[in-house]
Amino acid sequence: MVATALPKGRRTRAAVLARGVELACRVGLGGLTIGGLADEVGMSKSGMYAHFGSKQALQLAVLDAAAEEFASRVVRPALRAPRGEARVRALADLWIRCGVERQPGGCLFVKASTELDEQDGPVRDRLREQHHELARSIARMVAGGVTDGRLRPDTDTAQFATDLHGVMLAMYHGHRLLGDPAAEQRARTAIERLLAAARAEPPSTAAAPA
Repeated sequence: MVATALPKGRRTRAAVLARGVELACRVGLGGLTIGGLADEVGMSKSGMYAHFGSKQALQLAVLDAAAEEFASRVVRPALRAPRGEARVRALADLWIRCGVERQPGGCLFVKASTELDEQDGPVRDRLREQHHELARSIARMVAGGVTDGRLRPDTDTAQFATDLHGVMLAMYHGHRLLGDPAAEQRARTAIERLLAAARAEPPSTAAAPA
């Protein structure tokens, strides 16, 4: 069966949001405006309003588009790996590649986290929920490893999620700001240590005493 193409309106909106993510990476969510994005994509301001209606609605839509991009590049492909440690490793590998290969402008979620951390409102609330959902997704993957016996039964899945996120933020900082050529390898080493600490001991094969 041939997949049905998206309607023109949805294709246009998706293309505009992709450019919106790129623009927000450069100017920040606060600097993202209906008029600025209209100029970026060569659309009339009234046409842009017809799609989004307000600056806040545009910001929310751009955050959602960035989250969908991350899910399509990192989370959903990782879910195709076998459950447990292999899935966690796949997530980490894809996340590292995403961080290293990101286009100029950097990661919108890192930038927006600093930009919005003291700005209450719906946009900050959406960003917080996206971070919480990522943490829950990591914890569920780790829990799969506990269930199948490859990770320790006392593994704190929420702590593992926090530690992994911390490694990724450190890699991003090292790669982009510090220009550390070892940033990626340091991240991979840290992830291996996290997994080793959580890995269950293999069953003892020692013979029972006579």
